[in-house]
Amino acid sequence: MSSGHSYAPTRLCVSLKWQIMNSQQTNPANYAIYVEKLVKRFILMHRGGSLKRELLGVVSKLRKPVNREEFTALNEISFTVPHGETVAVIGRNGSGKSTLLGILARVYRPTSGTAQLFNPQGQAARIAPLLALDAGFHPDLTGLENIEFYGSVLGMSMAHIHERARAIVEFAELEQKIDTQLRGWNDGAKLRLGFSIAINTDPDILLVDEVLAVGDEAFQNKCYRLIAELQERGKTILFVSHDLAVVERVASRIIWMNKGVIHMDGDVNTVMAAYRSASQNSPTDTDNSA
Repeated sequence: MSSGHSYAPTRLCVSLKWQIMNSQQTNPANYAIYVEKLVKRFILMHRGGSLKRELLGVVSKLRKPVNREEFTALNEISFTVPHGETVAVIGRNGSGKSTLLGILARVYRPTSGTAQLFNPQGQAARIAPLLALDAGFHPDLTGLENIEFYGSVLGMSMAHIHERARAIVEFAELEQKIDTQLRGWNDGAKLRLGFSIAINTDPDILLVDEVLAVGDEAFQNKCYRLIAELQERGKTILFVSHDLAVVERVASRIIWMNKGVIHMDGDVNTVMAAYRSASQNSPTDTDNSA
């Protein structure tokens, strides 16, 4: 038998092994978050003319033409997040952080590219988004009614909501006002309720915009203890923050965004050092607080 025949099976086995390994590495379902060449563009409409003309309703022929501008908020960004990782996204206002979070939370549709979220079993992930103060709440409903309303939005069954209602109220420390309309609540109370509802959905992935820890110092410490418990249970967390102290305390990885692209992606110490250095050397390129 020739030497060519003796080596062919070996080369074939090596080739198949490499293909299998490569397939496993690039299979989106192997990750909690899989983002590939993600693009998001917004259309901005600029109308000329003075404010006085607009207010007085001057006939359209006296108005300047409308100028259409296409703004790229995210420009072909790609990254993956393994299950159980806690990732902070930092950068200046307007860098694309909240747009990215909005796409992952299914608030926005991407212009092109892929953004997929999976649970450890490779199925669609249960997500808990905390993106805005009043998101998922109705001001005319009571706190209890809003638990049902927002819990349903997050995919909880009514049975699960009723099962977790007491824990939600107790964690948020809102026993005295939970039966009153949210219209009269302060911002801190709304944030505590939203945070408590979100974490009680037992999410696979927690998506947070700025409100990782809310309330006074004692309540914030309680939030941090809960975040640590979620991390120990292997939950995936991706959050946007303008508080570097929070980032250093909670995150295991940082994605630094700038002008719609990923400027740097790595461990906390490395990215934080580069970010602070850039902030000192060129304050117009970074946000000192983010």
